[in-house]
Amino acid sequence: MVSNLPRPPHLLIQSLHSKRRLCDGIVSAASSLEPVQQKESPPPGQQHSPASWVERWLPAAGRPYALLARLDKPDAIWLYAWPCFWSIAIAANKAELPDMKMLALFGFGSVILRGAACTVNDLLDRDIDKKVERTKSRPLASGALTPAQGFYFLVFQVLLWLGFLLQLNNRSLIMGASWLVLFFSYPLMKRLIHWPQAFLGFTVSCGVFLGSAAIKESLDYAVLLPMYFAGICWTLVYDTIYAHQDKKDDFKAGVKSTAITFGDNTKYWLSGFGVACISSLALTGYNAHLAWPYYPFLAAAAGHLAWQVSTVDLSNKSDCHRKFVANKWFGAFSFGGILCGILAS
Repeated sequence: MVSNLPRPPHLLIQSLHSKRRLCDGIVSAASSLEPVQQKESPPPGQQHSPASWVERWLPAAGRPYALLARLDKPDAIWLYAWPCFWSIAIAANKAELPDMKMLALFGFGSVILRGAACTVNDLLDRDIDKKVERTKSRPLASGALTPAQGFYFLVFQVLLWLGFLLQLNNRSLIMGASWLVLFFSYPLMKRLIHWPQAFLGFTVSCGVFLGSAAIKESLDYAVLLPMYFAGICWTLVYDTIYAHQDKKDDFKAGVKSTAITFGDNTKYWLSGFGVACISSLALTGYNAHLAWPYYPFLAAAAGHLAWQVSTVDLSNKSDCHRKFVANKWFGAFSFGGILCGILAS
C-alpha cells in the first residue's frame, strides 16, 4: 500500500523541523504563563472578602455614605424592624391580616433609622474605631469621609426619618421624634455605664410602642409591656454576643460592654436573658388572647435562642458574627407566631 512506503529524506527533515518549531512554541507559551502559575495566594487572614453590592453598583462618590449607613450589611436592619412588626401584627383585628402598607412603611423607616444610628455612632466613636481592628476601615475612621460630611449626611437621614413620621398619626410623630434622642445617646453610654447593651435594648424595643401607636389610638400595655421587656432581653443576648468580637480592643480603648462585664460568665447571663425573653413573649401571647399556633412558633424561637447561646464560640469573632446575624430568624419565628395566632383567633 502507498501509506507503507518510506518517506523521502527531504520530507522527513521538513517534518522534524516543523515538530521542533511546534515544541519550541509550546515551551515559550508555558514559560509566559509561569509568573501567573507561580503567583502565591494571600494568606487566609489577608484574603479579600467578596465585594458587596455597594462596591459593585454604586458610584465611587456614593460608596462611603452607603458604608457609613451600613447598607452593605442589611441583616441588622431586621433587628430594628422586628419589634415594630410584632406590634403592628398583634394590633390587627382577629382573623385578619395586619396592615401590609404599614409593615412596608416601617420596613423603609427601619432602614433610615438604622443608618442614622450608625452615622451617629461613627461620628462619636471615630477616634475609638481607629484603634479597633474590625472598625478601623469605616469611612470616618479611615478618613474616606470628613466629620463635616458625616454630619451633613446625618442631617439628611434625620429629614428622611421625619418624612417617614409624617406618614403616621400625630401621636406616632411625637413618639418617633423622641425616639431619635435615645438612639443618639447610645454611643455615649459605652463610655458611661457597664451595660450599654441594656440601654440599646431599651431604645430598639421602643418600636413595639411606635408600631402599635401607628395602628391604634390607645396602647394596650398588658400586651406591649411584656413584649417590650422581651425585646430588651433579646437585645442583651444578641448584642452581648456581638460585643465579644471587640472585647479585647474595647478594653484597651476604655469602652464598656456587657461582654467585658460578664466575662467568663457570659453564657450564664445569656441563658437567663433568653428564658426571660421567651417567658415575656409567652405572657404577651396570653394577654393578647392569641390562638394556639402562636406557641409552636414561640417554641421554635426558644430553640433558636438556645442554639445560639449553647453553640456560640465567644472567642471566635466569625462565629460571634454568624450568631448575631442569625437573630433575624428569631424575630421571624416570633412574627410568624403572632401572625398565625391572630389569623386563627
